[in-house]
Amino acid sequence: MTPHAPRGAGTMTRYVLEGVVRRYRGARAGTTVEALRVPRLEVEAGEIVAVAGPNGSGKSTLLEAMAFLQRPDEGRVLLDGRDVWAEGKALTARRRCPILLQRTVLFRRTLLQNVAYGLQVRGLGRSESLRRARAMLEEVGLSELADRGHRQLSGGERRRAALARVLALEPEVLLLDEPTAQVDEDNARLIEQVIGALHVGTGMTVILATHDLEQAERIAGRIVKLAGGRLAEEPPEACA
Repeated sequence: MTPHAPRGAGTMTRYVLEGVVRRYRGARAGTTVEALRVPRLEVEAGEIVAVAGPNGSGKSTLLEAMAFLQRPDEGRVLLDGRDVWAEGKALTARRRCPILLQRTVLFRRTLLQNVAYGLQVRGLGRSESLRRARAMLEEVGLSELADRGHRQLSGGERRRAALARVLALEPEVLLLDEPTAQVDEDNARLIEQVIGALHVGTGMTVILATHDLEQAERIAGRIVKLAGGRLAEEPPEACA
């Protein structure tokens, strides 16, 4: 993967969230539910930040805002100091900051073709797409399964394949929404190792949503806790 600036070397602020509020339509007609309220959150380039909280706490909503999938109802999400939505640059930002969603979706093709798909959609040639896809399958420990169909993979293997597909895009920011949820222990350990090795090797900014505080402590340099859509930032040792 293309090297990024190592953490601590010329560190810059990657994200600033200011007064971000996200609302959804309520169960009753004419009502809304506030799912997220973030007065301010900053993430430095090269950080690994864990967003920890129980189901329904707003973790996915926060990551979707940072992936520029949903425009906030109020406030701003700045990427490298730029107001992405105001400048009409959401698509460009999405490509820089892809998200691994909780639900794993693979296409009816081989594992190698699945990983190469996003690159080909972005206009990369077939041979280079396949080369990068093979490299990412090696990174996640799935190179021997490259020619298998998606139905021949276990749930954990499918999750690692989805991670490889995101990594093949060489993102500047990696957003992970519960990357090891409903995954067996061995595959969860492998996914954590990939994330750690990736960060050491590239200095990539990683933002991880998880309900597992122990996982947050193992992976992240900083933990942000969410409850009822509200932030409470704490050092890792305070979350034990």
